[in-house]
Amino acid sequence: MPRSPSPSRPQGSEAPRPPPLPDDAGEVLIGLARAAIADELGVDVAADASPPWLHFDGACFVTLTTAGRLSGCIGSLEAERPLLADVRSNARAAAFRDRRFPRLTELELEHTTVDVAVLSGASPMAFTDEEDALGQLRPHVDGVVLAYGDRRATLLPRVWGHLPDPRDFLAALKQKAGLPRTFSIDQVRLSRFTVSEFREGGDRG
Repeated sequence: MPRSPSPSRPQGSEAPRPPPLPDDAGEVLIGLARAAIADELGVDVAADASPPWLHFDGACFVTLTTAGRLSGCIGSLEAERPLLADVRSNARAAAFRDRRFPRLTELELEHTTVDVAVLSGASPMAFTDEEDALGQLRPHVDGVVLAYGDRRATLLPRVWGHLPDPRDFLAALKQKAGLPRTFSIDQVRLSRFTVSEFREGGDRG
């Protein structure tokens, strides 16, 4: 079974490249996320952790929607542990450790939809000014990471559904990092990534 690279991996060697996600990846990942949340609530829910692709390093975001409202969203930007561990950890964090929302209860879990987005690697953007950066963004495709000093903010591609204008998208990203909407883009670093998104009860996005 493939494993994530161990600390003893020779310096300079690359981590094994994960295989493409299979057609049933959404069902598997959502099942694992829901089971991890249920387990912390003391409820036993079966989930399939056997597929070999889960043991390659991967990064994901887990988003929870309860009764139609966002109730938790936590994720990883870099693949630093097996995807199996990442989805379980982020699911528990989204349900119980997202400081923006109360802890999820067992009753609420019954009315909660679980979404899992698996990230590609983030690629740094090279741009000359804000107009150049805006022109490079691909609405409904790119997730974006903004870094400024020790501040970091991320918006997933799904946010384009609420902010279809790249200018509004970038302004929201600045605000999420605690910066003014008019903050000069010359002072920040931008990276972008894509996702394979799986919606519970829906299609792959």
